[in-house]
Amino acid sequence: MNAANGRILLVEDEELIGTMIQLNLQQEGFEVTWHKEGSPVLDGNQAAQSDVVVLDIMLPDVSGIEILRSLRKQNVGAPVLMLTAKGHVDSKIRALDLGADDYLTKPFDIQELSARIRALIRRSQSERHLPSQSQLTLGTYRINLETRIAGSSEGEVTLSAKEVDLLSYFSRNTGRPLSRADILEEVWGMDVSVTERTVDNFLVRFRKLFEQEPENPRHFITVRGLGYRFENAD
Repeated sequence: MNAANGRILLVEDEELIGTMIQLNLQQEGFEVTWHKEGSPVLDGNQAAQSDVVVLDIMLPDVSGIEILRSLRKQNVGAPVLMLTAKGHVDSKIRALDLGADDYLTKPFDIQELSARIRALIRRSQSERHLPSQSQLTLGTYRINLETRIAGSSEGEVTLSAKEVDLLSYFSRNTGRPLSRADILEEVWGMDVSVTERTVDNFLVRFRKLFEQEPENPRHFITVRGLGYRFENAD
């Protein structure tokens, strides 16, 4: 087994799909650890040592959503790609809101899965190699864009890769009104069918974590009829 391209944690109960994913990724040089139930990965140890977690939403013992929630609560920052059933739009949105980085709808093309995994690994490695001074300060809260660790109203938290991407985009466009469509295109890309509601939910979370008064935000400001504006004045 070769880990030249990265370590993949696969949680998938369907034998045919799991075998297809494991064999193809191993042929591409990935090391794949495959579980058919979710309970073995709830403690976060294996996920923390993985480059990408490929996680099915529908599992026999515990849902992928619950596993994702547990990993993020434990500050496991590994990128998570969810596998969802066709038509489960609410599950996709929930997963993205909880910190999933991408998703694929079954049935999917194995080459597309591989491409998305490689993209997540590249993005994650790029973030790890940001200069150490890559920090964002919001009032009394400091956010390290390299480690994803942030001080917040909930104490120290580890942000998902997508949350860091969104914060970085806001920081690069301080003071500029941004439409939800622009945010979706820049942060999620055109190949992921998320909705504007997803952007709104991320902003609700940012306000909860980083605003002294979430109902009267100073940093993440709503621009009526358009989207949002980020301000970082003292």
